Amino acid sequence: MKRYIEIENIYAREILDSRGNPTIEVEVRTIDGGLGKAIVPSGASTGKNEACELRDNDKKRYNGKGVLLAVKNVNDIISKKIIGMDALEQATIDNYMNYLDGTHNKSSLGANAILGVSMAIAKAAANTLELPLYMYLGGVSGTTIPYPMMNILNGGKHSDNNVNIQEFMIVPKEVELFSERLRMCVEVYNELKKILKSENLSTGVGDEGGFSPNLRSDIEAIEYIMKAIEQAGYAGKFNISLDIAASEMYKNGKYNFWKTGETYTSEELIDFYKDIVKKYPILSIEDGLAEDDWKRLEKAY
Repeated sequence: MKRYIEIENIYAREILDSRGNPTIEVEVRTIDGGLGKAIVPSGASTGKNEACELRDNDKKRYNGKGVLLAVKNVNDIISKKIIGMDALEQATIDNYMNYLDGTHNKSSLGANAILGVSMAIAKAAANTLELPLYMYLGGVSGTTIPYPMMNILNGGKHSDNNVNIQEFMIVPKEVELFSERLRMCVEVYNELKKILKSENLSTGVGDEGGFSPNLRSDIEAIEYIMKAIEQAGYAGKFNISLDIAASEMYKNGKYNFWKTGETYTSEELIDFYKDIVKKYPILSIEDGLAEDDWKRLEKAY
């Protein structure tokens, strides 16, 4: 007989995120005593085609960034429809919330409201079944958890320095235990701090906790990270992932690295990526081209 885990209560509240801005936290309880809490993340740079993060736009509160409308939508609308449903029916619940919203970008109820409820339900179901979340979501084959991608150097809109690329992340490889992966990342992060300090560079941090020194180039940022990996004793044991946030730099068909003055065409920027991928252990490049830059893609086909 299939188990039914009834959702007993859903409650949302406004809290502050790591940047000191309001965001929504949702708490879900099941009738069997399971509890799930979820806090919705928010980025500093967002694409125009992303789902709508509902903000209050009340300039008297948090400069308009309050999320009381999203909280109200959870507590007064979504909860009344979802309470009593089966927490194990994740896809059905998610689709139903999209139906309740009725817009293409979730601008009615707010993507932050919908996402908060969805994540909290998944956690409540896993908690009720006494399973770790990764195993609950992964099913019977869910035997591994994701590798950490630790953001250790910030540029772009995440900091006030002169580095253009928004995020430089390190990713450990060939290590089984997550606790060991995390330890390795922390040790490289601390080594990077020592190196920057020894060269009288700033160890202040950007929006997401990565260091944000003024450097001569984005390549120099990668070089410092490589040096930190080596001096921490992990040469060859890390990859690097980049979040370029290229849409923020795209104007009139070209990419303006506004912090250092370089300008690239799409082809030139792709060549830049090819060069660094050859030279450094780059695992992934996120948002490498702008969301509206389809010219290059059309040529490829």
